[in-house]
Amino acid sequence: MVIGGADEAALAAKFAVMRPFLDERGWRVYLGTEANALGYGGIASVARAAGVSETTVAAGAAQAADPGALAVMPPGRSRRPGAGRPAAEDTQPGLTTALRDLLEAGRRGDPMSALTWSTLSLRDIAGQLALLGFGCSKDTVARLMRADGWSLQGMAKVLEGKQHGDRDPQFGNINAEIARAIAEGQPVISTDGKKKEQLGAYGRDGITWQRAGEPVKALSHDFPDRDGVTICPYGIYDIAANRGFVSVGTSGDTAAFAVNAIRLWWQREGQSRYPDATRLLIACDAGGANDWRSHLWKDQLDRLREETGLRIEVMHFPPGTSKWNKIEHRLFCHITRTWRARPLMTVGDAVAGIAATVTSEGLKCTAVRDDGCYPKGIKVPASRVKYLQGRVIDRAAFHGEWNYAFLPRPRPAPDPEPEAGPAGPRPAMTAALAALAGIPDLPALLAAVTVPLEAAREQRLHLGRGGARRKHSGPQGRLLIPPDAVVAATAAHHVAGVSYPLLARLLDAGASTISEVARQATPVLARHGITPRPGRAQIRTLAQLTNHAAAHAITIPPPSATVGNRDTPETAN
Repeated sequence: MVIGGADEAALAAKFAVMRPFLDERGWRVYLGTEANALGYGGIASVARAAGVSETTVAAGAAQAADPGALAVMPPGRSRRPGAGRPAAEDTQPGLTTALRDLLEAGRRGDPMSALTWSTLSLRDIAGQLALLGFGCSKDTVARLMRADGWSLQGMAKVLEGKQHGDRDPQFGNINAEIARAIAEGQPVISTDGKKKEQLGAYGRDGITWQRAGEPVKALSHDFPDRDGVTICPYGIYDIAANRGFVSVGTSGDTAAFAVNAIRLWWQREGQSRYPDATRLLIACDAGGANDWRSHLWKDQLDRLREETGLRIEVMHFPPGTSKWNKIEHRLFCHITRTWRARPLMTVGDAVAGIAATVTSEGLKCTAVRDDGCYPKGIKVPASRVKYLQGRVIDRAAFHGEWNYAFLPRPRPAPDPEPEAGPAGPRPAMTAALAALAGIPDLPALLAAVTVPLEAAREQRLHLGRGGARRKHSGPQGRLLIPPDAVVAATAAHHVAGVSYPLLARLLDAGASTISEVARQATPVLARHGITPRPGRAQIRTLAQLTNHAAAHAITIPPPSATVGNRDTPETAN
């Protein structure tokens, strides 16, 4: 009989209760008994109420009307043996072998290793099998691959790159110092810069609960806007207190910005949380704004030391190990979770999202906006670097470039160095060399060649620069070879044959320096008749020079006790 909609609804409710308790065969027979009880039209009514096909209900009605048919069914089976479509690998011998050959040809990785993967998609594999005469769908390919040990997997970032030899000892050193400082009640912070974020309606990873059909709309591309604003979050994680502090800036991600974030943390939270602190331990990675090689990072930390009076201790993680820094998995990961699936339209949105970050373990965050200007490319003067290295920074015996401290009070200034004596060769030596070259009036010759020598020098510098001098270079320091010594040494080499190494010893200079200035002065002296004399004997040793000078009634003063350190062997040309 035909039943109404209310009766079908009652059947549907009854079927929903019974379905979880019945296997496929019991469910089919049960539906058949209900259809037989309804009579004509019962199969269609039951099929609609149960949400199954009429064929299933009719099969169940036939089995319910003939209980003997159920007796021939093996125990535990819902269908007769042999029912259903046969597996593709059973009807097509060789399919499994062909599939393995295709996967072997298309795999990547080390052939001797178990780490291999296929670059072929399921449809590509099914298509290539069809070319080999095997017909199967992509689902069949997936089933066979799973049975053979394949599965869909993402990449696992577990391989280590180049490791520093002292990585593990430095980890142990940092952990020991953190534990000691916390036990003494001293503040310990983990610092680092978070990834920069472009403000605007850019998409972000993650999902959030929204009303159906009302997703958060974002731009279809992630190309940064040239005129857009980029924020630079720099975080401070108080390890003992489990508190986060993030300074959000819109200027450069520089060392000055990083240290100012630490300064803001100390002013707003640190000094009230640790009123009796005498030192501050900072754990950070080895690059970025807090690079261990950055002079600006050390310069700004020293200024913070002057303001707070604390002994500031810094410990860097070895290069390539920043993910072990506690701030990465104690603070930054939770901020990323708070920001998920929501565009950061303004700086206020970013600050509010950070401030709302909490965890069940008690983490709370403070976020501030830093509108300061932190230009890049600031150079710390060499005198300032020398002051920090000599009087303020105290480096540890173990990797002092990674582990160092800023003393609360600088060391006393060193005693001034004694004034140096007169620079350059002694006048007596210059006069003796001029006499060996036969120069009767060295000052007059020097007056005649000084301007041409300086003009030639400026020409060489002009050609080397590729243009005119941009600004006055200022004092160049003491001249290793004064002009009178240049003229006397060049003339002594050309006329008397005094070797360059011996001249270098006499004038307290390097042999390469003597040869270079002589090469430059030779064209100018040639205009005054001073040219290399052919067939002259080479004077290579001090003894030969003394004998030659004595033969011409010339006295050679003894060389300085400090000369000779930069010489090449006297036997060299």
